[in-house]
Amino acid sequence: MAKTRHQENTLEIQIDTLSPADAHKMLIGCIVPRPIAWITTLNPDGSVNVAPFSFFNGVCSSPPTISVSMSYGPGRRDGKKDTLLNIEREGEFVVNVVAEPHEGVMNESSCDFPEGMSECVELGLGTVASSALRTPRLAESPISFECRLFKTVPVGDGPGSAVLVLGTIVRAHVRDELIDDGLHIDVESLRPIGRLAGTSYCYVRDSFSLPRPSYSGRSSTV
Repeated sequence: MAKTRHQENTLEIQIDTLSPADAHKMLIGCIVPRPIAWITTLNPDGSVNVAPFSFFNGVCSSPPTISVSMSYGPGRRDGKKDTLLNIEREGEFVVNVVAEPHEGVMNESSCDFPEGMSECVELGLGTVASSALRTPRLAESPISFECRLFKTVPVGDGPGSAVLVLGTIVRAHVRDELIDDGLHIDVESLRPIGRLAGTSYCYVRDSFSLPRPSYSGRSSTV
């Protein structure tokens, strides 16, 4: 591994020379906090699979699109986890937001359950019928996005690789107390959970506002 210590007290790491495990360790420690997509999909027998993914974010608003990275699963068929196999087969999935007090059961759902087993049944999670999809959403989640598969993008090959899933949101469900008539979300009431590195997570209980500046409004003396 190539490492260079700079005078400004920084360590330059040639990250493309790291092992997949070490590169992963670096990334999950640096890209923080990460939102968690608690994804529901349908198994081949129609039962509901649920699993959390933290390489997750928004992409654009026209069309409303989200991205979820699904890492290579050692020992799995073609290296694909059940969630990815279900999305590819059904062409749909639901992203459920993880919020207090469900951090514990969310973590339990990350367990490597046998293929085809329903985590919802095993963990006693409730489901609610979706409006546009066959796949249900989680009753425990305060916000859910019904998504149709837009595209999958394989990135790399073998351990350390992933498939980037792009989904178009066709319906959003938000609990009444979290949203106003202007579609603003009350984040402090939402109380979402964020992902850090290793076994660490974080709460979102404090927020602050920074209005975006305008270049034309900057003082020439700054």
